[in-house]
Amino acid sequence: MGERVSPALLVAVGGALGALLRFGTVQVTRALFGVGFPLGTLVVNGLGCLAAGLVAAWLEARGESAQLRAFLAIGLLGGFTTFSAFGVETLALLREGRTAAALGYVALSLACGLGGVALGLRLAR
Repeated sequence: MGERVSPALLVAVGGALGALLRFGTVQVTRALFGVGFPLGTLVVNGLGCLAAGLVAAWLEARGESAQLRAFLAIGLLGGFTTFSAFGVETLALLREGRTAAALGYVALSLACGLGGVALGLRLAR
């Protein structure tokens, strides 16, 4: 990727592709297994976290190009699932020996996520 490509454009294109991948994955999962459980989202989150770990290691090993990171990690995987960023950031805190911060981040992420959805639903009704 050339040096002249805007990081914002890379994130936007990657995000659009990631969102399409997410949509397709959920649709295929629903077609194969039905809709009684949010399996599609579970599959997306699991695959996204696996991919985030692979991408993070790959970028680190090759000197982390800011443009590749913008496209792959922030755009593509961000569009596919933000749960992948959550996984990478939590493990980074744990690797740094910041166990309390990692546990706090996990707890706060769950509380804010579930609380935000509940509040949004309440406000919209």
